[in-house]
Amino acid sequence: MKILKAFWQRMRAPSKVAVGLVLFMGFMGGLLFWGAFNTGMEATNTEEFCSGCHAPIVKEIRETIHYANRSGVRAICSDCHVPHNWTDKIVRKVQASKELVAFAMGTISTEEKFQERRGHLAHREWKRMKDNDSQECRNCHNYEYMDFSEQGERSVKQHSTALASGEKTCVDCHKGIAHKLPDMKDVEGW
Repeated sequence: MKILKAFWQRMRAPSKVAVGLVLFMGFMGGLLFWGAFNTGMEATNTEEFCSGCHAPIVKEIRETIHYANRSGVRAICSDCHVPHNWTDKIVRKVQASKELVAFAMGTISTEEKFQERRGHLAHREWKRMKDNDSQECRNCHNYEYMDFSEQGERSVKQHSTALASGEKTCVDCHKGIAHKLPDMKDVEGW
C-alpha cells in the first residue's frame, strides 16, 4: 500500500520523473493497444475465421484455381474480400460486423439459412466490389502487367476495351470465378 501511495504522490507532484513516467506509460499503453488491435485484425483475416459463418463458400473455393493451381499461389477469403490498404480495411471490417451479428442472431447460422440469404449477400458484395473498382482483385491482378498473348480472343477484347476504359470492372465479368453463382431469382434489383 505504501508503494501505491508513494507512486501516487510522485504522480501528483509536477516533476520531470512524473511527466516522463506518464509519457512512458502512454507509449507502452499505445504499443499494447496497437499490438492487440493488429492481432485481432489479422485473426479475422484467416480462412478458419471466415469458415465459421461462411463454411459452404469456403468449401467451394477449394475447387477453384484460386485455391489450387500450377504456380502454388493460393488466395484466401481476405485476399478477395478485405482491402489491403489500412483505412479501407477498417471500413470493410466495420461493414462485415453485420455478418457476425446476422450469424449470432441465427439469420445465417445453418447451411440452409445461409443458402436462403446467399443471393442477397452476393448481390451486396458484388455492388461493394463494383463501387470500389474491384480493388481487391487489383491487389493481385494488375492491368498494366497483363500478357494479352496468353489470353483468349474474347478476354483480350474485354480487357483492352471495357476494363481499360473504366467502363467495367473485374467483378462485372468474373462473378463466378471463385464461388458458384447463387440463385438470384428472389434478389431485388437483380
